[in-house]
Amino acid sequence: MKNALIQSGPDTTGRRPSRKVLIYGLNYAPELTGIGKYSAEMAESLADVGYEVRVICAPPYYPEWRIGAGHSAWRYRTEQRAAVRIQRAPVWVPSRPSGLKRLLHLASFAVSSLPTVFAQLFWRPDIVIAVAPSLMNIPAALMFGKMARARTWLHIQDYEVDAAFELGMLKGKRLRQFALGVESWLMRRFDVVSTISARMIEHGRNKGVDSPRLFALPNWVDVNVIFPLDRPSLYRTALNIPDEAIVVLYSGNMGAKQGIEVLAQAAASLAHRSDIHFVLCGDGPYKVNLVEQCGHLANCTFLSLQPFDKLNDLLNVADIHVLPQRADAADLVMPSKLTGMLASGRSIIAMARAGTELFDVVSPRGVTVPPEDVQALVAAIENLADDVDQRTRLGAAARAYAETELSRRAVIERLDGRFQMLCDRVRGRSVFT
Repeated sequence: MKNALIQSGPDTTGRRPSRKVLIYGLNYAPELTGIGKYSAEMAESLADVGYEVRVICAPPYYPEWRIGAGHSAWRYRTEQRAAVRIQRAPVWVPSRPSGLKRLLHLASFAVSSLPTVFAQLFWRPDIVIAVAPSLMNIPAALMFGKMARARTWLHIQDYEVDAAFELGMLKGKRLRQFALGVESWLMRRFDVVSTISARMIEHGRNKGVDSPRLFALPNWVDVNVIFPLDRPSLYRTALNIPDEAIVVLYSGNMGAKQGIEVLAQAAASLAHRSDIHFVLCGDGPYKVNLVEQCGHLANCTFLSLQPFDKLNDLLNVADIHVLPQRADAADLVMPSKLTGMLASGRSIIAMARAGTELFDVVSPRGVTVPPEDVQALVAAIENLADDVDQRTRLGAAARAYAETELSRRAVIERLDGRFQMLCDRVRGRSVFT
């Protein structure tokens, strides 16, 4: 089955020639969460089905905002991981990122990676995929694609410009108009622009990208790796959580976009309920604030980000997953952690406004409450904690959705099909022009 996806588009031997794909983005494995996780899984899945894949990225640093063990912030490095050649370029990583520091961080990688990108001219990839964030890499990806006569593809995980201004990281009306104008101009020059949800596709259309160039590429989950356990999670014993306690789990990045300060307030409001226990797992710039607010409470346990081979046990420690989100980030980002929550078959509470994609995904198979509404979150937690039948029903619905809509194989098959279409040439021109 390994090469089952590469049998269409035959050449004279009846088999499609191998294609070369260059993925260019800041984040990559061994980062365990967010964009790096999905970029790595994309690259490895494409290699599994017959593509020759190379990746240009930074050393791992996210979500701790600290360079990972065994890596250097200032050295170039080439490594091989799961049939993918990875070339890492230097990056400056601030320990406490702010608006200006984030820009300098992104700029450092955009500049340092240029020699590595243009060295790939000798390799001549068929497709160049730029992963956003970061917008700063996109001009080099476009220029390189034209020089290499490759098809160009922009994959948007976050609309970083919109999010930066909505969340107050950047300010100024004129600066915003300029940045959005540059972003739109760049996006419209790619052969394909993909993003992870229907609303984000619509947002791309509003930025001027023609509909034929837009492609939905949702974040996926391997439902054979993340699945409901038929036994108690090992984390219950490891964390000394009583069997009868209802565990409320947050697992993921602890940063500005997550709005996780509501979790500290919810934990404080429920401190009188000895049967409800919060497990807050992850790293990020806001973690220290969260520990200061609720680390002293008996109903809270903090964990650092856990290894991938323990992820299924971690997700299954939850009786209730919580997914906070700031109101001003609606439809600019789609939380990548949601796929694992759904696949684990546990009940979910998401903080999402009606009419957003997150609301539409969760509401039929989970509970939604308004963003930043602590009282509504507390009430929802208590209602689910007291109703095992509802938790079971919602968890089963979430699992069914993950199996039918978000399986990794199904998404990669669609991606492979679009790649084949993209690589078809009519007198040397893209099929979209």
